[in-house]
Amino acid sequence: MVVFSHLDAGTAESVWDADGRLHEVPELDVAIRRLVVVAAHPDDETLGAAGLMARVAAAGARVTVVVATDGEGSHPHSTTHTRARLSAARRDEVVRAVRHVAPAAELHFLLLPDSGLHEQRDDFRRDLSRVLDHERTDSAGGNGLLVVAPWSGDGHRDHRVAAEVVAELCAERGIRHLGYPIWLWHWARPGEVPWRHAEALTLTDEERSAKGEAMAEHRTQIDPLSESPGDEPILHERMRMHFERAREVFVQESASSASVPTQYFDGFYDRHEDPWGFESRWYEKRKREILMASLPFQRLGRVLEVGCATGHVTAELRLRADTVTAIDAAPAAVGKARRRVVGDDVRFIVARVPDEWPQGTFDTVVLSEIGYYFSPEDLDRLIDRIESCGAGLLVACHWRHPVSDYPQTGDAVHRALRRMAGWDTTVSHEERDFVLEVFERSPARSVAQREGLA
Repeated sequence: MVVFSHLDAGTAESVWDADGRLHEVPELDVAIRRLVVVAAHPDDETLGAAGLMARVAAAGARVTVVVATDGEGSHPHSTTHTRARLSAARRDEVVRAVRHVAPAAELHFLLLPDSGLHEQRDDFRRDLSRVLDHERTDSAGGNGLLVVAPWSGDGHRDHRVAAEVVAELCAERGIRHLGYPIWLWHWARPGEVPWRHAEALTLTDEERSAKGEAMAEHRTQIDPLSESPGDEPILHERMRMHFERAREVFVQESASSASVPTQYFDGFYDRHEDPWGFESRWYEKRKREILMASLPFQRLGRVLEVGCATGHVTAELRLRADTVTAIDAAPAAVGKARRRVVGDDVRFIVARVPDEWPQGTFDTVVLSEIGYYFSPEDLDRLIDRIESCGAGLLVACHWRHPVSDYPQTGDAVHRALRRMAGWDTTVSHEERDFVLEVFERSPARSVAQREGLA
């Protein structure tokens, strides 16, 4: 739990500006038809996503803003403003602020108690479900719909609860969800930001101006309510500078912050002979053939396969490898794989990565249909393992549709992989159902270049 006070000076914006990672975050794809901005309190939507709202609205897409509480608890020690007075004032501020960036936006005020989202979680979930179901119906089942909400790691309880509920609802409906940090910029240092899972929107001058006008509407937060103690501004000038910058940052969120436990896979293999249809589905056979055809070297050297399952890909890799080390966390899967692929050049290991990792170095790493089982933190550690094992070639392939049981989506996994420093993407194959990419150490050459054809 992060402990901070809004009265603290906080981390200066100059510290963030001097850190190159803020400027290197990949650009957010805003090719969306509908945007839902969820705010725990009035002004969250403006600070975190006003520029995004302006961009989407200007493109003719629909913007919906959902404000969970009225933020009536912002000045608990005020002797001049009652909670009811603050509640009414802050609702009016949201209306005026949103008009500056998205004049046609639809606003929903859920009127839940400030600092009480945890206790009112069920009501919040019910009310937000109605909004999302309406938006999902109007956007062809969620395609082209993006939901942004306060980031789960922001350090404020209402922000965390809002993020958790939004993540759960979006996962159930197959809707993409991103978190926008607010207080992170105040209490954190650059090394505490999950940069690998971040995307940013670079604002135009017009969008920055509109956002500034929207921020200025939140008078109860940026100005003192009076000269009396307890009426100090919540958003002092040093804090506001974080939201005057040219980039809005968003972080990939998920329904679960933990990696999928090993028992999950044991149960699948106990209940099903071929749980994912590796043997029976044309989809799986075709995907394996595409994966093997995408590998840019005829000989793969020492291969590490992370997540071998029952050994179907292992058998194909063996034909082009000197040795194959195949890992899986499920003993039942490894047992089937050992029976399928027999030979001194293949080694099977029951191991839970990234905590457990085989000894030795490898030339090629295969990461197929496993990355989305890891929490963002564990995925970062797995990527560090891959980067330090000596490999010069990484092939990754993942299912793209959201699954409520998984902490991440396949697309999120590949966004993290693309941020690896010192690697080039030499093959990129994307379908509605899966994404496959090959990464090679920089500077990488194409197959034709290596063979003198280009």
